[in-house]
Amino acid sequence: MENKIESSIISSFLLLFSLLATTSAKSPLFIFGDSVLDAGNNNYINTSTSVQANFWPYGITSFRYPTGRMSDGRLICDFIAGALVLTNQGLVIDLHMQLENFKKVKELWIDKLGEVKAKKKLTSAVYLFNIGANDYFSLFVFNSTFLTSYTKPEYVNMVIGNITSVITDIYKTGGRKFAFLNIPKIGCAPFFRMSTANGECEAEPTNYAMIHNRALSQVLIKLKVQLPGFKYSLYDWDSSSQQRVDYPSKYGFKEGKTACCGTGKFRGVFSCGGTRVVKEYELCENVNDYVFWDSTHLTEKAYRQIADEMWNISPYGSHSIKELFHLP
Repeated sequence: MENKIESSIISSFLLLFSLLATTSAKSPLFIFGDSVLDAGNNNYINTSTSVQANFWPYGITSFRYPTGRMSDGRLICDFIAGALVLTNQGLVIDLHMQLENFKKVKELWIDKLGEVKAKKKLTSAVYLFNIGANDYFSLFVFNSTFLTSYTKPEYVNMVIGNITSVITDIYKTGGRKFAFLNIPKIGCAPFFRMSTANGECEAEPTNYAMIHNRALSQVLIKLKVQLPGFKYSLYDWDSSSQQRVDYPSKYGFKEGKTACCGTGKFRGVFSCGGTRVVKEYELCENVNDYVFWDSTHLTEKAYRQIADEMWNISPYGSHSIKELFHLP
């Protein structure tokens, strides 16, 4: 059964990118990451509803039906065009499996286009990453023994090390243009906020995210020196999302801390859709008033704003994604 499921995923993946290979697009976009960028791959694996979103009211706005996206509608990657294998093992397509799927696409392109044209296409492509948040989130959700087995810097180094190895592997296949989001203040999501005495952000999960962000920035600077032709965009999702949480009206929202869909304080219980452990859930009247869709994921409106910034803004020391697409 597992082999059939895996074959189905790979077949769909290969079909998608074989179509990309025959289009006139100069620079394809490859996406690696977690639920922030997953357009529905988790629909096709034997997993838990706790990591799926193929049920109502997910997809309620743009699509009018659930697509598997962890939002009311589209994600960042729709507008633009866990790093550790042990994180949610067996429930999601981990980063290294995503890498193996990418390598299969590379071989398919070589077969269809020839090695020279395939290599040119791989070099012109942009590789978008959002990964790592689940590795820290899971420490607190599942009472992981990693909390006592590793110090914060040690655990973060494991996560960053896995991301770096995948980047290096893609670079070896010809990839040169990479885009990254850092991690927002995880402890400020409704899921964690509902458990604090005064409804403030939970400090410990956020500490991991902040250490991760510093380490990611440093490793990208090193890779730019070590890997000839390596170009990158690093979007500061941490600052951007927190601005919307703290000052929602500035960005056209009415509520920055409470989720649109869920239950409990701040609607922080991950119950949206009623198919998870907790069945009860509430749904807000106007999703466009909210920054958060459910207890950990943002609304389409927030994702659209973030995608626009990622496309146009050139962070200090790196490129905008628009620039990456136009670079040789």
